Amino acid sequence: MSVSMRHARELLQQAELLYPAEQVQEALRNVAREINAALSETQPLVLSVMGGAVVFSGQLLPLLDFPLDFDYVHVSRYGDARQGGQMHWKVAPRETVRGRVVLVLDDILDEGHTLDAVRQRVMELGASKFYSAVFVDKQHGRDKPIHADFVGLEVPDRFVFGYGMDVEGAWRNLPAIYAVREG
Repeated sequence: MSVSMRHARELLQQAELLYPAEQVQEALRNVAREINAALSETQPLVLSVMGGAVVFSGQLLPLLDFPLDFDYVHVSRYGDARQGGQMHWKVAPRETVRGRVVLVLDDILDEGHTLDAVRQRVMELGASKFYSAVFVDKQHGRDKPIHADFVGLEVPDRFVFGYGMDVEGAWRNLPAIYAVREG
């Protein structure tokens, strides 16, 4: 258990709602439409970045109207922390990407280091094409080493959680997106 129940509830009570569940679901449907239009003839290998992308992936896949293969990678720079640290691979991309169109799903594009590392590994293993979809893209005004091909929502340069993203290990299961109150 990452945080106490009391602390987790306090974090949520003090947070600011950025996107209610209805807007989250609308953004999900929009991303699905864009992916369907772009990849419907490719039969891609879809890689979900655990654990943050589990909610996004689980709700997106039934909305895709083409055959696909599915696998996952597990890499993190955050753990339960609020700032990124060293890259830690728990499950790296496998040889199954060779010659494939690969679509990587992730919860958030923050500084871009994690998604860029996934792209580099996938391409080194011989993927024919790389696409990425993130549910939220953090707008912090700094250059990122990668930009997502498909984006659900943009969020301000604040610590956000819900819809797969956690705060101190809690609240990945929220259907809406919140920001930690500043100050």
